[in-house]
Formats: sequence, C-alpha cells, structure tokens
Amino acid sequence: MNSLLDNAVQSLQIGIEDYQANDPRRALSAVRNFYAGILLLGKEVLVRRAPLADPMEVLGMKYSPRPDGMGGVKIMTDKRTIDFADLGNRLKDFGVRVDQAALQKLNRTRNNIEHYFTKDSTEAVQASIATAFPVVAELFHHARLAPEELLGEAWQFLLRDSKVYEQEVEQCRRTFSKVRWIAGVLDGERILCPYCELDLVVQLDTKNHDHQLMECRCRACGEDVPAEQAVGVTLEAYCEAESYFPDEYGGHQPLHICPICGVEAYLLTSKHIGCVWCGERLGRCGICGQGLSPENVAWGEDSGLCSDCGYKISKDD
Repeated sequence: MNSLLDNAVQSLQIGIEDYQANDPRRALSAVRNFYAGILLLGKEVLVRRAPLADPMEVLGMKYSPRPDGMGGVKIMTDKRTIDFADLGNRLKDFGVRVDQAALQKLNRTRNNIEHYFTKDSTEAVQASIATAFPVVAELFHHARLAPEELLGEAWQFLLRDSKVYEQEVEQCRRTFSKVRWIAGVLDGERILCPYCELDLVVQLDTKNHDHQLMECRCRACGEDVPAEQAVGVTLEAYCEAESYFPDEYGGHQPLHICPICGVEAYLLTSKHIGCVWCGERLGRCGICGQGLSPENVAWGEDSGLCSDCGYKISKDD
C-alpha cells in the first residue's frame, strides 16, 4: 500500500476500535481517527480518478494563476491540500457520489471537539460516526479496493451495520447484472458464499455474461468462490420459496445434482425444469411418459427412460 492509503486504513481501524470501546474518552478519539481515515481515503479515491495527474493538482486547496513568461499563465497550487469540508465537493467534481449529509454531520462533531467542545452525549457522538459507516464502504468501491482485505476485523464490524450491509449486497448484486442465466432463474438474486453463507459474493469481471466463466469472490470472508459452488448454494436458498413437482417427476426435492455436468443445479420447480448450469433437460420417459429427474432416470442403453421402464426392458432382454 502507498502511504496515503496505508494511513487511511490505519486511521479507520483505530477509529473503529475506539468506537467499539464504549468509553466516552475513546468516543472522542474515534471521531478524530474516523474523520482522518475518511479524509485520507477520499483523497486516495481522487488521486485514482486522475492517475496521470500530479497528486498536488488533484488535492490542492488553492490555485492561483501566474505569468508563464510567454504571454500566458500557468496555474500554481500551494502545498495545502483539501480538508474535510471541501472533500464532498471535490469528490462531486470528480464524479464520485457519497452521502454529503453524513460527511457534514461528522465534520460538525469533529470541529466542536477540536476547536471548542461538544455538548453532545457519547451516544450522539457515536451516532455521527455510525452515520458515516456507509460512506467508508462507498469510498472503497469507488477506489476499487477490497475492504475485507485491507480493514480485516474492522470491516467485519462495519458489515454488522444494517445500512452498510444492504449497501454492500446491492453493490454485489449489480456485478451479475449482465449474466445471462438459463431461463432467467437467478436474475436479480443475491449470490451466496458457500463458505460463510452470506450474500456478499461479487463477480470480478462485471462485463462477463457467461455464468460458467464467472470469477467470484466473497466480500465478507474474502474467499475466492468457484462459480458452480456459488450457483449451487444460491439455488438451495432459491428453492426454499419455490413449489416443485415431487410426484410427477419421481423426486423428493426440488434441487438435484445434474447427471450430465455434475453440478447441483438441476431444478424441478414451477419456474424451471432442467439444469441451470449446463441447460440439460431430461424430458419424459419414452415409454410411460413420466417426467424424468436425476432421481428416476435410467442411464446407459436405456437413457431417455425412467428407471422402472428401464428395469422392465432389461428383464425382458
């Protein structure tokens, strides 16, 4: 990590540790550290938005024209960089949208502490910090950084905040928006992690549309997630709300391991019958017409028959 990002991460981690201490003295320290962490992280986002520019030209607080000696002017920046009060506007100028009200609330609390004193209760001070939790998550997304890797336990704590969690879920869900799911079965669904079972799996290549080529990672536990496992565990949750056809297709559950591809993705539900991974659909028995499923299909020479009909034919032979 570079020094700007390193300082941002450390400030946020210390701020969250102070916040968790439930001590009035450390609540004030939490404001200072969290304030510093957001400011530094915001600056990191700005620098990354203009990677070819001089960082001082990106972060400078004041600009002034000076003669360039050739009839024109050159824009000079002083050594002071933007402060917290200017951060929101500079981010907006760079096309980065964050919760301005949350930034302003934290800024007011910090200014009262640093320059005068605060009459706010410890709970009110902590509330100003908690309001800014989602802003931290937003800034990490804008910087295209993995908070689960950089913040460690501090990130796990932030995820316990409902607003941060729901914001993360929505960010993750959007990364699968271009995936062309078979029969649209998983369109808009939250993809689950097979390791921690949270719905914070993200597709690394957001432009990919092939579900079999997805490269996934969990933003909660940080594990790389094989696409077929992510699909399988998500379908388990999906099937809990779906009706299925146990009698007509000779099965006892809506989700099965597909006999063709070996992925647990074969559905017998009211919305889809067939494998969501490879597209296989077993159809009906060629003799009795019963619906076929991975539980009742006969294989080998009798493929296309139910197991009962396949057995009868084998006895006749």
